[in-house]
Amino acid sequence: MNNTRRTFLGAAAGLAALGITATPAQAAPAPATTASRCRRRIAPSAIGMHLYTMRTPLATDFRGTLERLAEIGYATVGVSGRAGHTAAEIRQMLDETHLKAVLEHVDYNTVTGPGLPQAIEDVHTLGGAWVVVPSLPTTLHSPAGYREAAHRMNEAGRVARRSGLKVLFHNHDGDHNVVDGENLYEILLKETDPDLVGFELDLFWASKGGDDPRRLFVEEGHRFPALHVKDMTPEGDFEDVGSGVLDFPSMFDKAQQGGVKQWLVEHDAPADPFASALTSYRYLSRLRY
Repeated sequence: MNNTRRTFLGAAAGLAALGITATPAQAAPAPATTASRCRRRIAPSAIGMHLYTMRTPLATDFRGTLERLAEIGYATVGVSGRAGHTAAEIRQMLDETHLKAVLEHVDYNTVTGPGLPQAIEDVHTLGGAWVVVPSLPTTLHSPAGYREAAHRMNEAGRVARRSGLKVLFHNHDGDHNVVDGENLYEILLKETDPDLVGFELDLFWASKGGDDPRRLFVEEGHRFPALHVKDMTPEGDFEDVGSGVLDFPSMFDKAQQGGVKQWLVEHDAPADPFASALTSYRYLSRLRY
């Protein structure tokens, strides 16, 4: 594990924020000190679930799964796979369960090809604001390939903007690799237009790739409207949010500088998706940072 990553993986005891007692609502406002900042909390309307976490129950009962997420307290979802449903059918189920879709993951070749207009229409139908590229083809994993991807996503972002939407890119750990002396993720940050392309930052994969979300929020400004909030075991595997070693309070302290609007829970391989959803929601809803 490199030094950058070590700064990011705290001891499990650092996650005792789950038990922090809130300052009474009637208390007089405190000055803007470190102590007062630690009383911030995530707005309930900003806590969502990325539906990849729930793909197994969604396959057999899409509406029932959404209903259970709403009962837990989730307000929003990120769509990733439709389990055979149309965008209109999913929108109806979202409306019936009082959930709101904020984005959909759409394949890179669709976003940068002739399928973009339909993808934009579908995101509008779902009620979302962002068309998200979930990953880049392996053939583009080089500095030249990332420059090509940045150019293509700028073009897609220009089209999406005319429809009131924005293109985002979702990272994995390999996106933070240094290849031929260049950090691939930094190429995307530098060569995409901030007005056209933003980023859905996956905190787990950024950390595993050796990057620091706090640095990104501070140095890159309002480019990260959505997060994938995914925790990590000491061994580097997936964990329910708040049950692992990632220092979320420290990250979220800089989230406002990064322009974060949505905190979307994700677990790539939960043993029990609903139990994982409940544990993660409880942590985020009670967190002070």
